[in-house]
Amino acid sequence: MGSDGASDRVLILNPVSGSGDHVDEVVELAADHGFEIRKTEKGGDAKRFAREAAPEADLVAAAGGDGTVNAVANGVAAADALESTTVGVVPAGTGNNFASNIGIRGLEHAFDVIEDGRRRRIDIGVANDRVFVNSCVGGITAAASGETSSESKAELGVLAYVKNTIETVGEFDSLPLRVKTAAGPNGERAHAWEGEALFVLIGNCRRFTGARTAQADVEDGLLEVTIVEDTAAMNLLGGAARKGLFDGDSDCIITRRTPSLEIESRRDAVEYSLDGEMLETETLHLETDASALEIAVGSEYRIDPDEEATNGGIV
Repeated sequence: MGSDGASDRVLILNPVSGSGDHVDEVVELAADHGFEIRKTEKGGDAKRFAREAAPEADLVAAAGGDGTVNAVANGVAAADALESTTVGVVPAGTGNNFASNIGIRGLEHAFDVIEDGRRRRIDIGVANDRVFVNSCVGGITAAASGETSSESKAELGVLAYVKNTIETVGEFDSLPLRVKTAAGPNGERAHAWEGEALFVLIGNCRRFTGARTAQADVEDGLLEVTIVEDTAAMNLLGGAARKGLFDGDSDCIITRRTPSLEIESRRDAVEYSLDGEMLETETLHLETDASALEIAVGSEYRIDPDEEATNGGIV
């Protein structure tokens, strides 16, 4: 307990994330581990709670899906407390991509990691002053994410996103974009691309099931940029099911690694999904904030997502 009565451990719980059946278990586990529990009731609560807690708390945990983690990270950043606050992740959402990427397998395991897991400082992405930890996506996948209902996610889980993406392809107008990526510290050259895109993905640590490419190292100070041109739409649908999204080379898929980039729409404002949270803008500036966020990671966390597991996955 802080000197002014503030708790040094705060868990921010989204009670309606995922199927919603996690609440009692999370509350019991959090109480056993000495957390003050704050339940969200409306949009903006998770960020506000994190911003209020971070100046005094040593540890702020997010119990929910990727959107809850995003909100908590944004709240800690808004409190200017990234240097002093550790973020814990309790996976209770639909996809839980970020939790999977940092080696967390479930609710009980999450609290074990919070207590005994290693601490790592990871990169965060910043898009027009908003933080993201996993990925920023514009185009068809962002549209599908924004249109996926809570009921569909509860019934189908992560398949709800896949279903909506497939259904959206025939209705989606490609994006006329200009993309400029900056030169990187390891010889990555600046690059400019202009054309019609089905979607653009900026990955910080997102991993695609089965794919060996388009995976981002969350500690290298770089963002992984993937542009899928709209001519790839039909190939994307067939190839994703057969081989895993982005496996192999394609003339329609452009990938770059960069510390920063700018995306400009040549038509209307574009909707982007930042870890599932929506942002609409005509021009998006993105950069990485290297080693900005301290998190508790499980033993299966890998610094390089393309690296073969060694020692049972411990790096």
